[in-house]
Amino acid sequence: MNENAETAKGTSAPRRIPLVAVIAAVVVIAGVLAVVLTRSGDESAPADVAQIRPVTVSGTPLPEYDATADPDPAVGREIPTLSGENFSGTPVRIAPNGKAKVVIFVAHWCPHCQREVPILAPDLREEPLPTGVEAFAVSTAVNPQAPNFPPSAWLESIDWPTPILVDDAEGAAAGAYGLSSFPYFVFVNADGTVSSRVSGEIPVTEFRSRIAALEK
Repeated sequence: MNENAETAKGTSAPRRIPLVAVIAAVVVIAGVLAVVLTRSGDESAPADVAQIRPVTVSGTPLPEYDATADPDPAVGREIPTLSGENFSGTPVRIAPNGKAKVVIFVAHWCPHCQREVPILAPDLREEPLPTGVEAFAVSTAVNPQAPNFPPSAWLESIDWPTPILVDDAEGAAAGAYGLSSFPYFVFVNADGTVSSRVSGEIPVTEFRSRIAALEK
């Protein structure tokens, strides 16, 4: 696995967290994860929040991301449509719709996500994306026995500003987009085709440059 991704603060590159190492555990706990309590003592959060929700995928899945592949075989391919819900049960749909977009896959227990997401959140709040570009987060690989659980409370605590799609227990959304490690970014042109993909912590400057490169 390529370990040369920069951190958001310009320090030495962290290792990305592989999905394969946790998917078995996620499937085992699926039966008891339909509804869970949020972080104790957090009176601002709902009493009960589902941390996994059904996801429907339509279209051809993207190949698994490989940072060493050049060119990335997913570039130029149309993204599959993801239909699901956010933590409140409100429908969320990620699909080719004439708008460029970035889809960010995160896991609550991933230390690199825990560093990256709180850096991106204020940047997205303070400097909205260009007109015609939308952003989504996907919460996936949920594990109630892992650190920083539950993801709903985590993302609320950092005031994440974009729509969030909650993945199912099998990681259907993550698999459809070719996730192989966290955090994982898929940048999509306005015509619904992949512009670029990257995993690991990236500087905000790189995040913004990839947004600027999208065909709108």
